Amino acid sequence: MKIIILALFCIVSFEASAQNTVDTSKKKLVDTLKKDLLTAPDTVKKLHSNPKSLIIPVAAIAYGALSFEVKPIRRIDYYIHGDIQRTNPTFSSTAESYFLFGPIVMVYGLNLIGVSGKNVFIDRTALLGLSGGILGLSELALKHATHRLRPNGADYYSFPSGHTGAAFLGAEFLAQEYSEKSPVYTVIGYTFAVTTGIFRMYNRDHWFSDVIAGAGFGVLSTKAAYLIYPYIRNKLTHKDKNGKSTMIMPTYQDGVPGLSFAMQL
Repeated sequence: MKIIILALFCIVSFEASAQNTVDTSKKKLVDTLKKDLLTAPDTVKKLHSNPKSLIIPVAAIAYGALSFEVKPIRRIDYYIHGDIQRTNPTFSSTAESYFLFGPIVMVYGLNLIGVSGKNVFIDRTALLGLSGGILGLSELALKHATHRLRPNGADYYSFPSGHTGAAFLGAEFLAQEYSEKSPVYTVIGYTFAVTTGIFRMYNRDHWFSDVIAGAGFGVLSTKAAYLIYPYIRNKLTHKDKNGKSTMIMPTYQDGVPGLSFAMQL
């Protein structure tokens, strides 16, 4: 499994180098890290998203929700689960726990080797954290509210699939940062995500509708973060009419998280 992941990462890195006009082989690692880690622009780009791109994730969430009331949809869950039980009764794997991190690792890895994404380290990390916060709160509330039993009977937190949600969050994160470079990144990111969802069903941790809904929540969480973050960031870091610039950034020192405020006169 590690060999497969490494091979995929090498392929996408090669494709990224072909798409990027900058000769990344000549970049020094120290300079790349310094530019990425220490650069914080005054503003970040606002998301210009086609409303049509929301149709699929919203439809996926709606499908999952309807599985509680529409019997034919619920029967699809039972049919797919039964087919997995018949054809792969002993299947067991933890690979999805690695696959779901694949797109996120790629975002940071590509930046590390000099293939820049849409945002620098500070902003993309904040975007990732905001996406995760939106997804985590949404899924936590729904898991307790819906109280659906998992196919394996382990507990009543089946809906929606958290692993699948996190995987699709990462896939959309990779797409937001690198789709303008090449569509290959989007394809690979979503391949990781789809594989994660399939493994969750084959491990009998989730029903089909759990996975579909989790995918929808993952994509929407990232899209929402990219939509609202620029407004938050540009409010916290800006220049006023007198030319003064202010910045608020997260800090972590001696095990204590906090915020730092700076003003340039």
